Amino acid sequence: QVQLVESGGGLVQAGGSLRLSCAASGRTFSSYVLGWFRQAPGKERELVAAITSGGSTRYVDSGKGRFTISRDNGENTVSLQMNSLTPEDTAVYYCAARLHTRSTFDYWGQGTQVTVSS
Repeated sequence: QVQLVESGGGLVQAGGSLRLSCAASGRTFSSYVLGWFRQAPGKERELVAAITSGGSTRYVDSGKGRFTISRDNGENTVSLQMNSLTPEDTAVYYCAARLHTRSTFDYWGQGTQVTVSS
């Protein structure tokens, strides 16, 4: 199994920045697609960003130009740099992983709260 632990959440003012980090343990990290999801109260969970082992990235439309996902296979970490935050970014953010051959993310972290005040 793969275990994921997020860190870096907190309270930030609108326009500020946060960097979320996720540390993985267990199986080989490099074979997985890594992603960040978020879920706000009353809303569906949505993919914020994802990155493949080759470095290809994908972002939610609202995060393009503001968010950057990166991975370090040697350190078994994946990070999400979030800039120009708005209250609409307030949510619980989850780190997730899946094999390239899978259609769903099977491994999840516990989540970290991000709150953006106006």
